Amino acid sequence: MLQDLDSAATLRELAETPRTLLPLIEAAQSQSPPEVRDWLVQLSAALALASQRAGARMAMFEQVAVQCRELADMDFGLLYDSTRDLFAIGYNVSERRMDASFYDLLASEARLASFIVIAQGDFGQEHWFALGRLLTSTGSVPALLSWSGSMFEYLMPLLVMPNYENTLLDRTYHAAVRRQIEYGRQRGVPWGISESGYNTIDQHQTYQYRAFGVPGLGLKRGLAEDLVIAPYASELALMVAPAAACRNLERLAADGQQGAYGFYEAIDYTPARLPPGADRVTVRQFMAHHKGMGLLALAYVLLDKPMQRRFVADPMLRAAELLLQERVPKATAPVFPHASEARATRLSSAEETGSMRVFTDPNSPAVEAHLLSNGRYHVAVTSAGGGYSRWRDLAVTRWREDATQDSYGSFCYVRDVDSGALWSNAWQPTTKPTQGYEAIFTQARAEFRRSDRQIETYTQISVSPEDDIELRRVTLTNRSETPRTIEVTSYAEVVLAPQAQDESHPAFSNLFVQTELVPGRQAIYATRRPRSAEEQPPWMTHMMTVRGTTLGEPSYETDRLRFIGRQRTLASPAALEGNSPLSNTAGPVLDPIVSIRQTVLLQPNEAVRIDIVTGAAESRAGVDALSEKYRDPSLADRVFDLAWTHSLILLQQLGASEADAQVYGRLAGSLVYASSLRRAKASILGRNRQGQSGLWGYGISGDVPIVLVRIRDHERIELVRQAVQAHAYWRLKGLPVDLVIWNEDDSVYRQTLQDTIADLVAASPEAAHVDRPGGVFIRRGEQMSEDDRALLQSVARIVLLDDAGTLTEQAERRGRAEISIPLLQPLRRRPEASVPYEPPQRDLALFNGLGGFSHDGREYVTILAAGQTTPAPWVNVIANPQFGTVVSEAGSAYTWAENSHAFRLTPWHNDPVSDTSGEAIYLRDEQSGRFWSPSPLPTRRCRIADWR
Repeated sequence: MLQDLDSAATLRELAETPRTLLPLIEAAQSQSPPEVRDWLVQLSAALALASQRAGARMAMFEQVAVQCRELADMDFGLLYDSTRDLFAIGYNVSERRMDASFYDLLASEARLASFIVIAQGDFGQEHWFALGRLLTSTGSVPALLSWSGSMFEYLMPLLVMPNYENTLLDRTYHAAVRRQIEYGRQRGVPWGISESGYNTIDQHQTYQYRAFGVPGLGLKRGLAEDLVIAPYASELALMVAPAAACRNLERLAADGQQGAYGFYEAIDYTPARLPPGADRVTVRQFMAHHKGMGLLALAYVLLDKPMQRRFVADPMLRAAELLLQERVPKATAPVFPHASEARATRLSSAEETGSMRVFTDPNSPAVEAHLLSNGRYHVAVTSAGGGYSRWRDLAVTRWREDATQDSYGSFCYVRDVDSGALWSNAWQPTTKPTQGYEAIFTQARAEFRRSDRQIETYTQISVSPEDDIELRRVTLTNRSETPRTIEVTSYAEVVLAPQAQDESHPAFSNLFVQTELVPGRQAIYATRRPRSAEEQPPWMTHMMTVRGTTLGEPSYETDRLRFIGRQRTLASPAALEGNSPLSNTAGPVLDPIVSIRQTVLLQPNEAVRIDIVTGAAESRAGVDALSEKYRDPSLADRVFDLAWTHSLILLQQLGASEADAQVYGRLAGSLVYASSLRRAKASILGRNRQGQSGLWGYGISGDVPIVLVRIRDHERIELVRQAVQAHAYWRLKGLPVDLVIWNEDDSVYRQTLQDTIADLVAASPEAAHVDRPGGVFIRRGEQMSEDDRALLQSVARIVLLDDAGTLTEQAERRGRAEISIPLLQPLRRRPEASVPYEPPQRDLALFNGLGGFSHDGREYVTILAAGQTTPAPWVNVIANPQFGTVVSEAGSAYTWAENSHAFRLTPWHNDPVSDTSGEAIYLRDEQSGRFWSPSPLPTRRCRIADWR
């Protein structure tokens, strides 16, 4: 049957069948029983329909044949370069010029067109022999070199053209397939590499496409950097090595690489394009032309080369077949392009290629930050686990720029119920030492790993591209031999207001936050009470779901004072002491937080997964939908896959690589947390005598971090291009930055450099953000005064110089190591025995157990025993009209001049719970090494305070 379908004769016979069979059927009907007669009637109708359809199909074939001949009548003269006797790759119609590249190799799919135009007599045979014939050696067999070493280049013409044994092309076919098989074995994957789709998509969710090949067969550099296997390449190889190709296709089928329409497009093994934890990704698409090539290759094997027989049946084409019978040269020097790539046995890992950052020291001098965003919801995470969450222009959780402590953010506590041991999923906030701490930053997520008391804690943080939520997945694994009861507690402070408003007066801002427990969804909702009828306050959800064995019901907390306790910190909060559940407090608390606790049971070598989801929406219905959606584990799993895809699309839109993005991320740490690492020299900072208002004359507000690029040499313009690309990356990640490009060229060519910079910015995604807040500012150095130069360099958090290397080199450069002060060596190792201390007996009026008034009414005296605190801060204001300070009963203080709000000399944290201070006095015994403070805070070692 297959042989019959090789020609149109079968259709012709089918069309004429009714004419010959219908009289016989009609004669048989009169002599047949009723049931046979009905069957014969149906047969007659079926034959008539088949005849009709066969005739229509023949007419369609005739139309297609005519159309093909019309399309084949082409004039290639436009693309022919008579000086080279070669065809150009293409013609640029808009610029009316021929491309500068040419099809100049015999081992190319273009040789099919070359053969036909020569056979037609349009061009002479000198074109055929102008095609390059560089030979390489794969084992003992010579092979023509192609450009990319793809199966398509070598074997596509063979789908229709005849092959002749022992010719140059025949040896090349076999050698190319043999090298492809060898390379697959060398890499430990199925073989078959060609141009195909790969695991990168654009903003329309469309897979990208380009040529891949095998090192050693291709002249193109970098072939070993990608590893993409295309099943249709093995289908092409059926024409050369059918047994080996069948075995490879069977391997691919057994590996699940088949879909509804045959084999999928490709399998991408390239580490830089793989999601974390994956060793490959299937490109789940079907391309019609690849499927067509596969069918023609099958016809070649199963139908005895029908297309090749048709090819040589054409007298015009058969007249030129000697061109295909070229013998192998007897003496030639083989070429081995990029031999080191051909010997590669593995692909570089993500860490080696710079597509991830790994940190093992959470106490590094400079804060390392990572940015995650979907364009609306933004998260910054540090290598210690601190950071912020923002939605649009609102702070979702409380954050302060504190590079010293880095103690703000969304946290998760882990406590062993049996032993009472407490740690956190990252370094912050408990800062407990651990074994094997690791923070890993890739574009789609942040990861943290640590091990405590044979419990492994693995955390993944990502932002969903679909919804305005962040997912923090904590996986706990019990590596001990006994069951473990583990308590997991989340924590975040609620803001839902602009960052500047929260910094200005957090206690006042807190008064408008309302919290609500939603046990049915294991969530806490928070919103702000509207200040007017027109205001539409935002809503926030915080929820926890557990996949594993849980003990008891979850408990909740929304009161920060109850959670932390007076004069305590997040390193050791009161809520983590004892085995009591959280208080389930909700409503208009004075200091709102969101905290959920769940207890899980871990059997030996068992793992449990806890998903902590925080999100924001415009209404309660919005957070209801988010909470309901992310209770589904499969939808929570989807977040990580979509985030990875979204990150690839973002980088493609910027034209940046993963390694570029990691450089921009490393620089972002200096923008989120100011440090001296990349600022101007101290001598320049010391010359500045101006304030923020000095920037306004240049259109720069100074309200957001500033990056300064100083460029003098036109040849180093690449630094400016990278800085502009970095600025676009930061903007898309929700980090507003003013990029100032300072043209320092004082030669006669300064206008040329100015125009080049302007053209570069105009062609970038930042063109719409020139001279706008959070945008790009191009300024000339000769138009600045010396004072303004000093000011601009002083306020810039990052200063990039064109003579200091590439952006990558300047990002990775570390400053001088700080001088390490040796630790105190106590002279007396054993501390002296403490002397019992009795509280002073004071005769106080109206004494309430904590304090009272002196009898003259001039003093209020507070007497606190060890571990005792006042229920609320008690402060004393000491001031004159020009200067003042506030001191609390615990010893915290802040000082101001002229105005207590606008001109603070030391910081005021406005924190009635922890009562942190920017002022402190320490005392140390140089013999024993013991240290303390004269007031209860900050050391908290005072057993008794007699405070007036």
